[in-house]
Amino acid sequence: MGGVSEPKHFNEFLQAGAYITMTATTMMWYPQIASEYKKEVQKTNLILDLFAIGAVKFGEFTLKNGTLSPIYIDLRVTVSYPKILIKIAETLHELTTNTIFDLICGVPYTALPFATTLSIKYNVPMVIRRKEAKDYGTKKIIEGVFEIGQKCLIIEDLITSGSSILETAKPLKNEGLLVTDAIVLLDRQQGGKENLQKVGIKVNSIFKIDELLKILLAQNKISQQKFDEIKNYLQQ
Repeated sequence: MGGVSEPKHFNEFLQAGAYITMTATTMMWYPQIASEYKKEVQKTNLILDLFAIGAVKFGEFTLKNGTLSPIYIDLRVTVSYPKILIKIAETLHELTTNTIFDLICGVPYTALPFATTLSIKYNVPMVIRRKEAKDYGTKKIIEGVFEIGQKCLIIEDLITSGSSILETAKPLKNEGLLVTDAIVLLDRQQGGKENLQKVGIKVNSIFKIDELLKILLAQNKISQQKFDEIKNYLQQ
């Protein structure tokens, strides 16, 4: 007891061997500390869930932008785990608290289940971007019901350079929708957020890759050597 002034301090005391961690005075000037700590616990549990189902892989992988990476986040596997999809939708929804929007659009294909789960759970209208227009029927590139001038929030699984979000934002804008915000599960911290800010799209993420690595290291899921290897890669 004593010295707990930030959410992270709870874990630091517990990891040091405390059975119970309390805070009293801090609650007077930081009343949301308990709810913030709850979010940290949820984030940790989600990362451990993703690791357990093989969504976090280590080796040598070629990314969409052509670069080699010692870590690969394969979130496609989440479609086989409904409970994890719900957790993802819940945490993504928390990122929308201060964002105004009329409908959502998931970046195809991995983020489509995230957007669909969020849409159903929170009764949020959704549209779908096709990767290519059909050459028959309506020939639409954006499927769903919407009106010109509505604000569309983009949902993405992870962000590296930001190109996938831009590829979705362009046809949405071409249809007269406003795109100013995107929420993502994981930020790889390789310039994507900054690239999108330059074109007027603000990005919020559930966690960054350095947070993921720190949690996996603290939970003994990866070695210090692997942690250092990936950190060095990210800093290049």
